[in-house]
Amino acid sequence: MDRDNTPLADNDCYLALKARDARFDGSFFTGVTSTGIYCRPVCSVKTPKRENCRFFHHAAQAENAGFRPCLRCRPELAPHSVVWSIQDASYILAHQAARLLDEPEVWAGEAPSVEKLAARLGVSDRHVRRIFEAQFGVSPMQYLQTHRLHTAKQLLADTNLPITQIALISGFASVRRFNAAFVEHYKLNPTQLRRQGPARSGDVGEGATIRLGYRPPYDVQAMLAFFSKRCISAIEFIDTEAALPCLGRTLGIESGGKLYTGWLLASFEEDRSRLVLRVSDSLREVLPLVIRRARTTFDLDADPTAINSVLHAAFPEGDGLRVPGALDGYELAVRAVLGQQITVAAARTLAQRMVDRFGEPIETPWPKLTRLFPAPTVLAAASGDALGQLGIVKQRQAAIVGIAQAVADKRLQLHSGADVSATLATLKELPGIGDWTAQYIAMRALRWPDAFPAGDVALHKALGVQGQKNPAREAELASAAWKPWRSYAVIRAWSGTLERPG
Repeated sequence: MDRDNTPLADNDCYLALKARDARFDGSFFTGVTSTGIYCRPVCSVKTPKRENCRFFHHAAQAENAGFRPCLRCRPELAPHSVVWSIQDASYILAHQAARLLDEPEVWAGEAPSVEKLAARLGVSDRHVRRIFEAQFGVSPMQYLQTHRLHTAKQLLADTNLPITQIALISGFASVRRFNAAFVEHYKLNPTQLRRQGPARSGDVGEGATIRLGYRPPYDVQAMLAFFSKRCISAIEFIDTEAALPCLGRTLGIESGGKLYTGWLLASFEEDRSRLVLRVSDSLREVLPLVIRRARTTFDLDADPTAINSVLHAAFPEGDGLRVPGALDGYELAVRAVLGQQITVAAARTLAQRMVDRFGEPIETPWPKLTRLFPAPTVLAAASGDALGQLGIVKQRQAAIVGIAQAVADKRLQLHSGADVSATLATLKELPGIGDWTAQYIAMRALRWPDAFPAGDVALHKALGVQGQKNPAREAELASAAWKPWRSYAVIRAWSGTLERPG
């Protein structure tokens, strides 16, 4: 079903609003005609009267109808609406366009436009406008404007960044345009909104604190256990015994030809269905990128209702499982190569040696975080002897150097806005990269929900096809019923939640 073209069931939305049901957070927004405000379903204010409510699929639609975002529930914190289809071409194209607009790394410092968006999609700008408005009810630029305003509003509320800096890193060409957009949409200037918003925690030097919502159920322990099993000392740590389970790590982000390095700490507030992200001051100028990467790393925008409607029968114990992503797609690709045909523990050992040998030192407030993952330029220049001394065989040496060179030369983009088919093709052209590695990278770095590493031995065992003549083909056949959510099926199969017939 095409969710965006399907009229909302207003009475059902109102029941979810009355119950403050977090499962529907970000799936719709409520415009209250008596106040001119729009809210998330989880808003804690007194439930408005039914006759005063209008319901919208997207925040951009609510703003286009003249509603302003609530300062209490803060719509910009809601998980994004990620809907997938494998049938309707116009639907797929419109949602790919939205993904490109949502992904700041796609544009690499250039200003997005309908013309540039159309060029990336390989269609005319008129066609992009037509299918986008048909699917979302707003133009691409209206959608982008809402995205920018939400980013700016979050930074105004959660950080002490200067307003001028917030305007620029949120994508506005000038402070004047930023102020004008705020007044037009929110009837407040940025300074007034900051004054009326919640108190901000963290002064300069202590890092910025950002809050990001997600839809339950979410198996936090399973997510952290996945990362813990692959944890590399000096660049990351996981603490499941803390009052709030958390993950800390170092990070490098290149933007506008400049490399920004720092750290982040991600803590789960499970009772409030949100992730609290603390980010070092050194990464403040790229906060929108950090936020986007955090959302994809922890799969915060997944819609469990849609996914479980397809997978629950086969994986009844896996409803809360998400697909772990990666804060750095390049790093994930290198680690995927290291993991070829060996155990997770052995791959972690090789990755640890690589970080110890090639990782750049960094100072952080956390004694466990002392290095960065080796930069693409470093591994691209690494000699075979140096990599061989770490225990990495020649075939994987070539693959690692090939990935690093392709990323350093900008020939390979490994983030959630990258074109999946083109990226898979580019990966497979590199030495030592086969279908398993490419699919694994697509699943975790590109955030493709339908990736399926059919040749995975652990997957064969989970599906009970390891004894077949062609287990990869049997696994592929078994997975047909799980489209378009096969990445989630893989994670559930690996976790042992598959229920076999009989």
